[in-house]
Amino acid sequence: MKLRTLFFAVLTLFAVSSIGFSKEASKTIGNIKAAIKGETTASAKYAAYALKAKEEGFAKIAVLFEAASKAELIHANNHRAVLEQLGEKMEEFKPEYSVKSTKENLEDAYKGESYEIATMYPGFIKQAQKENVNLALISFNYAYQTEKKHQALYKNAAEQMKANKETMLPSKYMVCQTCGNTYDGEAPARCGISMTPKERFITIGA
Repeated sequence: MKLRTLFFAVLTLFAVSSIGFSKEASKTIGNIKAAIKGETTASAKYAAYALKAKEEGFAKIAVLFEAASKAELIHANNHRAVLEQLGEKMEEFKPEYSVKSTKENLEDAYKGESYEIATMYPGFIKQAQKENVNLALISFNYAYQTEKKHQALYKNAAEQMKANKETMLPSKYMVCQTCGNTYDGEAPARCGISMTPKERFITIGA
């Protein structure tokens, strides 16, 4: 798939240093699976939040949720690719979440991103470093850096909504196909996280 071409290229660069660690990296493998579940659920949840925002007349917040949903799916696919490189498989699961008002959904999204930034990914990265699983380090770091962007975007959206200035929010986002990095408005010539060219970004909204 085109969405994963560049990421697979990066995996190849680190494959030699990572081969042989799948059996020893039991904790990291568990963390990768947890990350896949978390990102897949977030992607589905944000897509549902986007629909709710449209229903409530918050078109620009809906675009933000759509962009974040795409980014989280990229993270999930990256994590899954790492898991496969390590010779492991992900068990089937069904994302579980609830949809409330757009205001509550923004609060939930902000809390979720905050948890990933403060606790989840820092812990996963530390463990991957300890077990020397370079592939996981790349994937985890891509997601970690992107979630920082999402946290700020959700905070701003919540503030603008509270001030009744939702229409002032961006109407377009650009998402990096390699790492999920999300820009409001135009993206730079290259991604600030993975250095992916702007031409390979996905445009959400208009």
